Amino acid sequence: MPQQLDPNRKIEGSYIFTGPMSQKGYALNKLGASLISDDARANFKADENSYMKRFGLSKTQQQLIRDRNWIGCVRGGANIYFLYKITSVFGDSLYKLGAKQAGMSYEEFLKTRNISGAT
Repeated sequence: MPQQLDPNRKIEGSYIFTGPMSQKGYALNKLGASLISDDARANFKADENSYMKRFGLSKTQQQLIRDRNWIGCVRGGANIYFLYKITSVFGDSLYKLGAKQAGMSYEEFLKTRNISGAT
């Protein structure tokens, strides 16, 4: 039987989504999960502050979203799937999100992908 990886091993630049991280990012993830409809996304985009307050985001979490600090949201417990729902409201595609998390320009990041012309 193969050995399980050591869950305590730190991988630089990686953030493991654990139970405690989930609890820390609960409000962020709840907001992300709410963005299922066009109306919800339009409401969020129209008045970010009111929308964030509905989900009980802390002032720090609200500022992370205002700053479009997506890696800060990940560090704060945002699940990547719910975070992507948030970022897409502001026009950040999956590859744009990946570029920001990698600390690269979008163009540099695309050069690392195997899919030509991906957006």
